[in-house]
Amino acid sequence: MTKRAGWLGRLGHKLSRMEARLNERRAEVEAESIGAVPAPVAGAGAAAGAGTPAATTPAPAAGTSAEHPHPPDPRGRPDPVSVVPWGMRVAAEVSWRLLLLAGMLWVVMKVISEVRLVVLAFAAALLVTALLQPFVVRLRRLGLPRGLATAVTAILGFVVIGLVGWFVVWQVMENLDDLSARVRDGINELKLWALDSPFHVTEKQINDIAKNLSETIGTNTEQITSAGLQGVTVLVEVLTGMLLAMFSTLFLLYDGKRIWTWVQGLVPAAARPGVAGAGPRAWRTLTAYVRGTVLVALIDAIFIGLGIYFLKVPMAVPLAVFIFLFAFIPLVGAVVSGALAVVVALVTQGPWTALMVLVVVLAVQQIEGHVLQPFILGRAVRVHPLAVVLSVAAGGMIAGIGGAVVAVPLVAVTNTVVVYLRAYSREQLLHGATPMGPGPHGSTVLEQSAHDQRA
Repeated sequence: MTKRAGWLGRLGHKLSRMEARLNERRAEVEAESIGAVPAPVAGAGAAAGAGTPAATTPAPAAGTSAEHPHPPDPRGRPDPVSVVPWGMRVAAEVSWRLLLLAGMLWVVMKVISEVRLVVLAFAAALLVTALLQPFVVRLRRLGLPRGLATAVTAILGFVVIGLVGWFVVWQVMENLDDLSARVRDGINELKLWALDSPFHVTEKQINDIAKNLSETIGTNTEQITSAGLQGVTVLVEVLTGMLLAMFSTLFLLYDGKRIWTWVQGLVPAAARPGVAGAGPRAWRTLTAYVRGTVLVALIDAIFIGLGIYFLKVPMAVPLAVFIFLFAFIPLVGAVVSGALAVVVALVTQGPWTALMVLVVVLAVQQIEGHVLQPFILGRAVRVHPLAVVLSVAAGGMIAGIGGAVVAVPLVAVTNTVVVYLRAYSREQLLHGATPMGPGPHGSTVLEQSAHDQRA
């Protein structure tokens, strides 16, 4: 009983000391906030000189203070804002701002998903413009008017893209019959290999698998038909997006500077110098990324296509074109296009040829990742592999293949803008410019005011 009473006495003594320190801290903060000398505690009057005049300060209105406009608590309890720790107050203000930002991003994503076709078409137009704009500049230097240089560049670019698409379709149609025959032969070879393999697969099991597959296709005819109709809808959307991208590319090539000037006019005046400096750097990053990616994709397509051709895999040229197109989807595109080439080689030429195709694909991709990309793209558009994977996955989830294509250049451009704006802010501070922005407010103003008074 004596021990319990002693423990309770010590606990009460500690609580009393904590209350005294809290009251002293509150008195100091209120005194500093109104510019007065804090009232001395008991026993401190003897330390002051007898002839020292007392500091006079203007008294606040009755029942109020300069820091807290509300009347004090009649029971003498401290103001809640002064009791809450500084870190918790900062965390609270950061939290509601993050919630507001998350809500805004969610709304933006919903809007983008509703007008995804327009957004992807404009993004594709930006990528094509970044690729073709240097040709317009060169034609302008040769003396051609802006309209004629834009028309010549756009027509040549669209003609080349159309010819590539027509060539791929023509090659596929030309080799379709031969490919079908080779696929049947390859399936029979795989069947014989499975029968002779150590897995003890019987012919009855293989026939049952084929029968189940045909029955599944027969019972899901309605779903397959609806998928075909959906494919027609997708084709219409793709054609519409291509037309939008073509018109957007024309206007961006012809009037890109005036469009950028108009965009700067939408930005607040205080932020225009930073935006004006970040814009050209972002455009240079996008241009370097597109040109470098096209060059790397072309090298991949040529060397892998030559390897497939010398291994006598059918449709070597269409596969090379697919490798070129899929190279615009970082990491994922290389895996998908390489797997497609290996599967075609496996079905048509057998396991040994498929293994050789796999070796060729891996060798070229290793050279691309360790030599070509660092040398061609350079440090201006270098993005960490983790950021590439996450951005491609997020872009694919939001907008499909188009989102996966534009995700990495968007991350590269954003990184360039953020780095420049951070350096620009530091330069402004070094030159003595007053940073623009609101002063302290809300629950953080109490500590900021006390800090200013101490300074």
